[in-house]
Parts: sequence; structure tokens; C-alpha cells
Amino acid sequence: MNEIYQSIEFYLLVSGFLIIAVASDRIAAIFQKIKLPLITGLLVSGIITGPFVLNLIPEESKIQLNFINELSLAFIAFAAGSELYLRELRGRLNSIKWNAFWQLVATFGLGGIAVFALSDFIPFMSQMNFATKLSASLLIAAIFGARSPASAIAIIKELRAKGPFTQTILGVTVLKDFIVIVVFTICLSFAQSLITGNDINFISILIILLELIFSMILGLLLGKLLALILSLAIQAIGKTILLLLSGYSAYIFSDVIRSFGVDSTGHEIILEPLLICIVGSFYLTNYTRFRADFLKFIHDTGNYIYVAFFTLTGATMSVDILFQVWPAALLLFGIRLIAMILGSYAGGLAAKEPPLLMHLGWMPYLTQAGVALGLSTAVANEFPGWGNEFATLVIAIIVFNQFVGPPLFKWALHKAGEDHSKATPHFEGIRDAIIVGYENQSLTLGRQLLEKGWQVQIATLRKKDSFQEPDDLPIKYINEISLEQLSEISADKTEAIICMLSDDENYAVCEIAYEHFGTKDLIVRLNDRTNYDRFLALGARIVDPSTAMVSLLEHFVISPQATSLILGMESGQDSRDIELSNPNLHGIALRNLRLPSDVIILSIKRKGQMIISHGYTRLRKGDIVTMVGSDKSLEDIEFNFES
Repeated sequence: MNEIYQSIEFYLLVSGFLIIAVASDRIAAIFQKIKLPLITGLLVSGIITGPFVLNLIPEESKIQLNFINELSLAFIAFAAGSELYLRELRGRLNSIKWNAFWQLVATFGLGGIAVFALSDFIPFMSQMNFATKLSASLLIAAIFGARSPASAIAIIKELRAKGPFTQTILGVTVLKDFIVIVVFTICLSFAQSLITGNDINFISILIILLELIFSMILGLLLGKLLALILSLAIQAIGKTILLLLSGYSAYIFSDVIRSFGVDSTGHEIILEPLLICIVGSFYLTNYTRFRADFLKFIHDTGNYIYVAFFTLTGATMSVDILFQVWPAALLLFGIRLIAMILGSYAGGLAAKEPPLLMHLGWMPYLTQAGVALGLSTAVANEFPGWGNEFATLVIAIIVFNQFVGPPLFKWALHKAGEDHSKATPHFEGIRDAIIVGYENQSLTLGRQLLEKGWQVQIATLRKKDSFQEPDDLPIKYINEISLEQLSEISADKTEAIICMLSDDENYAVCEIAYEHFGTKDLIVRLNDRTNYDRFLALGARIVDPSTAMVSLLEHFVISPQATSLILGMESGQDSRDIELSNPNLHGIALRNLRLPSDVIILSIKRKGQMIISHGYTRLRKGDIVTMVGSDKSLEDIEFNFES
């Protein structure tokens, strides 16, 4: 009966935690809106629900929920290993090698010495004996080198960064995390030997090396198991569950081997689950055909895992210790920063990097997250006496890094000239468009836009006098697709650019407009559907001639009246996007708008997102409202919507 009660209690605890995790995810989104990192919101949510505030996750539940930590750590190792893709790193291998080496030497060497020298000023270390102080110093120094592949990739994708500096950053990030896990495993074994009083001799060093080799062999076997799972003809959810359980099995097997070693030889056999998982992920990524499937699993599952892991980390954090250690955390943050700067300059000199990249080289590596938290959690589990205080100190350092790191990373990419994010638009308030490409369709489109009151010009690569210019449309001649040529025809100030050339030429126009002009509307006539995703990444609106006609015919069959209306084929009727800039209409409900009887509202777009509207939906300044009605009524509404 007691076992039944314990089982019920366990399931209730897990169910309650899942509800808290969902709420934590929503709360963290609020932190993102005020420009704070997602991890900060998750940690704060965990602290609030933990034993020091609401006690929704009591302190004693840490042991029962430890499986969530281990499952998450396995996934974090999978994610780190999946980014160590050799084919993408070979071009910058020299820079990656030297930067990773010197950064690790500086952070581990300088960090370890500084932590040990300052141990009397760190609350939980001040009363330790020599061996324990040395152990804690080595472990903190090892974690100093950890980076956050997930954070790096997120920023690189956000800025669409590309170039040699970006390649080096990504390569160094994932290579360092791989080496850090190996170094941490060795330090953890040394720490266990030092604290338990076992002599460190040739035999003990040999045992540590054999444990590392055995962990790597198990990692290769795990990689084959992961490939086998991905090859199964089952639904995606089934594969996801099996992949997560495969990672978790590394922890279960490690515990079984440790217990077996104690029972049979009297000595612990320590295998490192993180190393097993990262080697398995590395093997799968580089030596099987399932890399794309594995990356999709990482992408689709990552958010759920990170929410659970960081929320639980916050809930089990020793908040009382956090207030005591923040001065020490700030000091150690400064030491890590200095070590990172020295290591980056040494690595840049060894790799013969240009001066600019050497000056910027340390900025992208400050941010820490998953791997560092995972390693600190491993220490907390391994040394219950002081492990929680250790983890709390590391988390405090990570929080400082989370605040300072991302802005510096973005600034470094910008200064290196590899920031390809969308520019801030500069519109003159005139409804104008440039059609790039001269042909019958562009002439027809231009004339239709003229009838709607737009200012239109056509840009062409064709030579002057090679065709007869139309009388009603201005033609602009450009020699090439470049920033200078497009700027000369005022493409930097136009509201819409319509591309009707080859896909490569269209992409060149769109990329320049995206990065330098921030053009509001990019419209592309697609030639090859394989290029669809390239244009979609730039926010372009894509017209695929191979499917557009079929879709149009389908809509005429399903809803001929609505299709005719939207296409402007009904006499005197039109559809129009109208932006609300009149402050007097801000906050008014749609049902209270005085609309002409021949006008209906189709949709509202707010901050780039379509919202489902109804009578009680309140308008906001900047909303783009799509309406259908008579030309006269739409003109009246557009006048009222303007400020």
C-alpha cells in the first residue's frame, strides 16, 4: 500500500511540475518582450515556484525530479554534438583550432588559479580543506570554458550572419564544449579521488583514461543506436520518445556500472553520460545519413526540454546562497572575462587573424547556458554537501554572462561586417513601387498600379534604345544589381519592390533590399520552386507561376464572388491594406467603427502577425487593416485612418 501511495505521489508531482513548466514558458515570453534572455525568465519562474517563495516545488522533490535533469542533460549533449559538423568547419580549421586552444588554456589556467587564490572570499569555499578547495577550483575552471551553442546559433540566425568570423565563432563554440566536457570529466574524477583521500598515482590516472576511452566507445554505440531509431518507419513522436530515452539510458547505464564497480571491486567505475551522448551525436552527425532528421529532432524538441530544465534548475537553486555569493560571482565573471580576452588575443595571433577580428574575438564567447548549467548540476548531484552552493555560484555567473554576452556578440558581428539582419526602413509616406525587369507582365502590372494611385517605375538591365519605351511608365536603366545602382533609382525609399528576373538576380535584389533598405514589401515571381525557402527567409511574398493559376481557378470554383471581389474584377470594387495612424482611433473596437455599408474588414495585421478579428477587437496604432469595398468608400476610410 505504501508503494502505491508513493507512485501516486510521484505522478502527482510530475504532473504538477509539467503544469508549472507550461506557465514558466508563458512567463519567460514576457521577459523576452522587455529584452531579457529567455533563460532568465525560466530561472526566475523556477525560483518563484521553488521552496524559497511559493514552495510549489518543495525541496525534497529534487531527488524525485532528478530524471528530468538527466533527460535534459542528455539532450543538451546531443545538441552540442550535432553542431560539430566537420564539413562546415574545415575551411576555418586553423583559426578554430588556435582560438579554442588558447581560450581553454586561459580560462582553465587563469580561472583555476584565481578561484583557488580567492577561495577564502567565496562563502561556501572558505571553510573547505585544501583538497576540497582545489577540487572545487578545478571544476569551476573547467566550466569557465563552456559556451552555449544554442545561444550562438540563435543570434547568428537572428542576424543572418555569415562569413569567416561567423564560421570561426560557431566552430570554436562547439569544439570548446566538446573539449570542456572531456576536461570536466577528468577534473571530476580527480576531485572525487582528492576528496575521498585516494592517492593519485599512475594506476589511478590510467583508470581515468580507460574510463574516458570506454565512455567514448559507448558513445559510438549510442550513435549507431540513434541512427537505427531514425531509420525506423514510425511516427515522429515515437522517434522523439525513443531518442530521448536513448540519451537517458546513458545515465542509467552509468549508475549501473558505478554500483557494479563498488559491489565487485570496491572501487567506483565512473563513466561520463554527457561525454557518451556528445560522442554519439557527433558520430551520427558526421558519419551517417541521418543528420538532417537529427537536427529536426533537436529543433522541434529543444524548447520543451529547455523550459523543463531551466525551470527545475531555478526551483532547486539555493536562493539564500545566491544573495551571499553574488559579489563573488561578479568577481569570477570579471576573471573569466579577462581570461577570455587574453585567450582570444593569443589565439588570434597564433592563427594570424586580421587585427579587427582579434579585437572582436573575445566578444562572442561570453554567453553561457545549457552545457555550463548541466555541468554545475552534475557537480551538485555528485557532492551533496557543497554541490548546491557550487551550482548556485555558477548560475549567478551565467546570469551575468547572459546579460552582457548577447549584446556584445551582436555588436561584434556588426563591426565584423557579417550582420545581414533586416535594415530599418526609411519611407517617405508615398505609395510607390519599383518593378525590376522589363516585359509585358511588368508593363501590365505597372499600369494597374498606376490606376490605383501608386507611383511606379520599371528598372531594367537592358540597354537603352534596345526597345521602345512606354509613354506612361518611367524606365530606369541599371548596369548591374548592386547597392549603388539600386540606391540611385531611390529603391531605398520605395514601399514595394517587385522582382521579375531570374531567381539569382531576384535574390540579389531582395538581399540588398532586406539588409540595406528594410523594404516593406518584397514580391518575387519564382522560376524554380527549389529556391522558395531562400526568398522566404528574406520575408518576400512569393508568386509561383506553376501553382498560382491552379490556386486561382480553385478559388473561382469554391467562392467565385469573393475571388472576383478581391481581385478587383467587380466594377467599382477593390481590396486595400490601410494603415491606422490616426491616434483618435487607437483603442476603438471594430463594432464601434462607422464603416460604409459596402465595406467589410477581411483581416488585421499587427506587428507582422495576423490576428483573428471580431466585433470586440480593438484597433491599435500601426495596425494594417485589409478591407474590401467600393473605391469611393475605401478612399474615405483611408483619409479617416490617416493622422
